[in-house]
Amino acid sequence: MKRQLTAAIGLAALVAGAVGCSSGGTAGQDAAASAAAETGTVTVWLMGEAQTTWPELVQQVNDEFAAKYPKAELHLRYQTWKDKVGNLDEALKANSAPDVVELGNTETMKYILNGSLAPVDRSSYDNNETWIRGLVDTCTYQDKLFCVPYYAGARVALYNSAMFKEATGSEAVPATEDELLSALDRVQSDKRGQKSFSALYLPGPYWYAAMSYVAAYGGSIARFDDTGRWHGTLSEPKSRQGVTHFIGLVKKYNHGDLKADELDQAAVLGKHRTAMLYGNGWEVAGALEPLSGDPKLKDVLRVTTMPGPNGKPLPSFIGGSDLAVTAGSKVQDLAKDWVRMFTSAKSQQVLADKDTLPNNLTQLAPLKSKPATAAAANAVPDAWFTPVAPGWAAIEKQKVLVEMLDDILAGASVEAATTAADARIDQLINNPS
Repeated sequence: MKRQLTAAIGLAALVAGAVGCSSGGTAGQDAAASAAAETGTVTVWLMGEAQTTWPELVQQVNDEFAAKYPKAELHLRYQTWKDKVGNLDEALKANSAPDVVELGNTETMKYILNGSLAPVDRSSYDNNETWIRGLVDTCTYQDKLFCVPYYAGARVALYNSAMFKEATGSEAVPATEDELLSALDRVQSDKRGQKSFSALYLPGPYWYAAMSYVAAYGGSIARFDDTGRWHGTLSEPKSRQGVTHFIGLVKKYNHGDLKADELDQAAVLGKHRTAMLYGNGWEVAGALEPLSGDPKLKDVLRVTTMPGPNGKPLPSFIGGSDLAVTAGSKVQDLAKDWVRMFTSAKSQQVLADKDTLPNNLTQLAPLKSKPATAAAANAVPDAWFTPVAPGWAAIEKQKVLVEMLDDILAGASVEAATTAADARIDQLINNPS
């Protein structure tokens, strides 16, 4: 069920038009007085992570906003990833869209191209010169910025160190994939009495993981060519190598439902049904939840770099979220100032202190040597991203990559499935969603 929270908080913003200075007044006093006189209602949609993982950041920013703008109101609602896009599309059609909306960085281009987002001034935001490039690119179109980076994410290996030690004598994950697979074989042998146990839990439809293996071999999902159009490249030899490698790992190690996606993989780790998975570092918290996992694993679960083919780390998808102001907002100045506060250096430090990757390289740097965040933080510079193309949202919505993987696991050849996927990509990728 979608969790929603609505908060009404007194706020205010800049008054349009100059305020006359008294003989003893200052520019700062005039600005403060102008803000204190502003009225309006700002509606903000954030995803559930803000409510469950960094609620103190939300409270801190709302308090700051309320102090500056005491006569306006803030309506804060939380969305789920499953429902947000549908809810936003309906709200945009009904002219009832929020003033500020959190977007996953694969979702932004759709709303930029259909005119739903207002441009923003990059210079107004903290650390804008060191924002993570993979986030900035998803907010940029024709040299204009349409959203502000919020936080980043990179997938890494999450593993049960006790299982590894029991099977191999070492709590550490081996540095190379060949050594890792040998260790996983020993773990699987130790658990051979548990039919549903997967030494490495790789869900069959997990296309983010599959495309990481594609990237490891130098392949790609699609390419922008010299004719000015995108076209699918999954049927190219390097891409097929990556898909084949991924499918091989799924078939060998996943002893669960091959059609189950990755959304509940933290529970698989938390219920001792796997020794390792490939996911976001914050999924450890889900594995420790009393209902879905096991809090006793607190000192057992670890995060590290995922070994990939060819003796190199597995390239990671650069995930994350951005914050955008909708083009139809009647209170854009208020909305942009709330975003400024929510992405300030002070706010980003709250995220960093919670082992969430901040939106900029300056505050990311200390996390590269912190055990809980080192793997993800060091993966950011070399991470891959989905095509920043007009029709990418439609490709995701129609589950082109998921269905390709399902078809292969159901018996289709990699050659046939990747060729079919490219044909569908070609139909969708150049057309705004």
